[in-house]
Amino acid sequence: MFKLNRIHHVAIICSDYQASKRFYTQVLGLKVLQEVYRAERNSYKLDLKVGDQYQIELFSFPEPPARPSRPEAVGLRHLAFEVDDIFGAVNMLNKQGIVTEPIRVDEHTGKPFTFFADPDGLPLELYQV
Repeated sequence: MFKLNRIHHVAIICSDYQASKRFYTQVLGLKVLQEVYRAERNSYKLDLKVGDQYQIELFSFPEPPARPSRPEAVGLRHLAFEVDDIFGAVNMLNKQGIVTEPIRVDEHTGKPFTFFADPDGLPLELYQV
């Protein structure tokens, strides 16, 4: 038997690399760890730092197929980011033209959360601790 220590990274394939790079770095404020162009695949790979432990790998590929991304679709439901101040985060996103759902309260934890989408419609969540 083996032990899983933590999630190492989350990989996202985007349809418009420049728009997604801008969204994740300028709108969400994630730090670029490394950016690589892979000529043999005509693909970019952008490693982004999330906090002190996690990474998002943002990939571009020529004409990637569409994938259902509604939260109720089979597969990965959504990607959630922990925040200290959900109201401040939502305000900042809204000022940049990012539409967020109304803030709700988790009935089991009493913590506020909301959803919004990245440029490809990937459901993202903010969850206040």
